[in-house]
Amino acid sequence: MTESTRIRGKVVVITGGARGIGLATATALQALGARIAIGDIDEATAKESGTARGFEFCGKLDVADPSSFGNFLDEVERTLGPVDVLINNAGIMPTGKLVDEPDQLTRRILDINIFGVILGSKLGLSRMLPRGSGHIINIASLAGETHVPGLATYNASKHAVLGFTDTLREEYRGTGVHFSSVLPTLTNTELGSGVTAPALLRAAEPEEVAAAVVKLIISPKSKVRVTALAGFISRVVGLLPEAVGDRVGRALGSGHVFLDDVDAEKRKAYEERARRG
Repeated sequence: MTESTRIRGKVVVITGGARGIGLATATALQALGARIAIGDIDEATAKESGTARGFEFCGKLDVADPSSFGNFLDEVERTLGPVDVLINNAGIMPTGKLVDEPDQLTRRILDINIFGVILGSKLGLSRMLPRGSGHIINIASLAGETHVPGLATYNASKHAVLGFTDTLREEYRGTGVHFSSVLPTLTNTELGSGVTAPALLRAAEPEEVAAAVVKLIISPKSKVRVTALAGFISRVVGLLPEAVGDRVGRALGSGHVFLDDVDAEKRKAYEERARRG
């Protein structure tokens, strides 16, 4: 059975689908015959991106608002049919030291990156369990397996996504609903603007992450890391004694990549959008 045969006709919902990884994933899946619905807090860009590519459904979605998320999925199912795959992709990554992070921004990161994933998974499950089929894919990060100065709250949110997704995988084993986490390294999207990848670790392209998602849908498994080299290094460092692992991280530049080395001017537009919504 070919890739397109396994994906053709599936209804796929992607949050944060107006740009970046979400848009690249939607584009890749549409090319294989999936029926695509993208939602984004930025309604204008979601509709512009979706219309330009001929996606079947696109509209405003606030993943931290239960009414917005529930109504969005209801409308997708009325328009396209039952959701086969839900990709919880929406997330923000403000950078900087924790002491300088306003409480409102901390709450916003947690609301989008954690509550949005939990809410989406819950709403997706309520639709998939009665049918005994479905796949929920949560976009985490390699930051969820490590610790990176300048990303404390973001790191916390991605650690939470990994633990949450793994727990659901066991809690609903045997129900026909699959759960997967995707762990990208720094990716060449607006979210990574103004940031240079650490030594030895090139940034991923959004199309690489999209390709990994395609493979997950075809052959579900618990996790996939992108890039393979970054994922390998992350896992090896995690097995080392703490002091050794920390030294390796510092040698790779983790201590300043998201702090002193950030190009504030190149990152300004993203930071402003991430902070205000």
